[in-house]
Amino acid sequence: MAKQKQIFFCKECGYETSKWTGQCPGCREWNTMVESPKAGSAGKRAYAKRPGIGPAKPSKITEVAADTEDRFGTGTGEFDRVLGGGVVKGSLTLVGGDPGIGKSTLLLQMCRNMTERGLNILYVSGEESLKQIKMRADRIGKFNDRLFLLSETCLDVVEDIITDPENVFDIVVIDSIQTVYKEDVDAAPGSVSQVRECTSAILGIAKQMGISVFIVGHVTKEGVVAGPRVLEHMVDTVLYFEGDNIAAYRMLRAVKNRFGSTNEIGVFEMKNTGLSEVLNPSEYMLQGKPENEAGSIVTCTLEGTRPIMLEVQALVCQTGFNYPRRTAVGIDFNRVTLLMAIIEKRMGIHMSDYDAYVNIAGGLKVNEPSLDLAIVAAVLSSYRGRALDDRMFIFGEVGLVGEVRAAPMAQRRINEAAKMGYTSCIIPKANEEMLEDKPIKCYGIKNIRELAELI
Repeated sequence: MAKQKQIFFCKECGYETSKWTGQCPGCREWNTMVESPKAGSAGKRAYAKRPGIGPAKPSKITEVAADTEDRFGTGTGEFDRVLGGGVVKGSLTLVGGDPGIGKSTLLLQMCRNMTERGLNILYVSGEESLKQIKMRADRIGKFNDRLFLLSETCLDVVEDIITDPENVFDIVVIDSIQTVYKEDVDAAPGSVSQVRECTSAILGIAKQMGISVFIVGHVTKEGVVAGPRVLEHMVDTVLYFEGDNIAAYRMLRAVKNRFGSTNEIGVFEMKNTGLSEVLNPSEYMLQGKPENEAGSIVTCTLEGTRPIMLEVQALVCQTGFNYPRRTAVGIDFNRVTLLMAIIEKRMGIHMSDYDAYVNIAGGLKVNEPSLDLAIVAAVLSSYRGRALDDRMFIFGEVGLVGEVRAAPMAQRRINEAAKMGYTSCIIPKANEEMLEDKPIKCYGIKNIRELAELI
């Protein structure tokens, strides 16, 4: 009898190799390689088992009916916003996020809302017992008997239950894809082979039976779903649940959506009774903002197509070291260092004699370059000890020669600020010239030296 081949896969990213290594070549983590039997031709057997798949036949594009997707709402407006209007029948959605961020809570709340509308839902957990799920459900609220719980890791058992004619489910939730396995795949749960084959089997069930399936995926330290990259290509929608375990807010972001836009986000707040929607993120992010304080500037960022007002704080003080300190929280550190160099070179301020600390209040992490002008204004305000008008906000991108470049969707940002009660703004000159409506007073500038004159 021939010896069965062995492979090694990384528990963090799913990278496969034929020999053991101390450091994973994929994610560069140490001591994460695990030995597993090599999968054979199970993938072909899995495809062959699927009923209802006949020979492929091309169709003329004029003969294809473009029917509107059959959707049903989740009962949560922010969730529906990200999905593009609701859950599409027969779709496969992948939900990823850090441990403890609230993925299971979000899906359990969705199950509660949908069962109240008369839908039958099967919640499969490979990580928790039925009592643990029940404890979380009791914190969320009261459930009816349309939600069925199953604690199982063998996908073959789950398939038998779903395909049983006596069971009719509209939605199936699998938590998580890294814990389930197929018996005919000779590999450990969570390996690349198991994740790929399990997802392929779940996809076939969703499309053939018209059942909407949600699968939860673990993420690596880099914030991407663990396992093969093909996992994200197989599913219809990929959602990432982001946030800080310390902060109360959570953000649901779509990075792939075959049935809607990927430019939408949903904002939630974690409470004792579960996740609640944040209908006005701008008001939430500006809570507790100090008034008439130097170094505090309000700006507007875009998360997808949603404008969010937030506060940029800066503290500039005389340094006591040979090299000045630079600290950035919520913004790219290299971007802050770059802006410090631009201020020193283009405005003649010796920032090398001062420590500078920049913070995005509220714990939000922003990488949008349109915050450059607000950071420069906050640094100058703290350096000079002068506070700006509390009803003014600033946005714009700053180039290496000190020029202020246009930011996208300026009209939407200004409309959001006007709705929040702001009366004036400092924006790039190019944006000011293209505005169709000016609900507040706008000051357009071309260079950061003009900013210094205004503040």
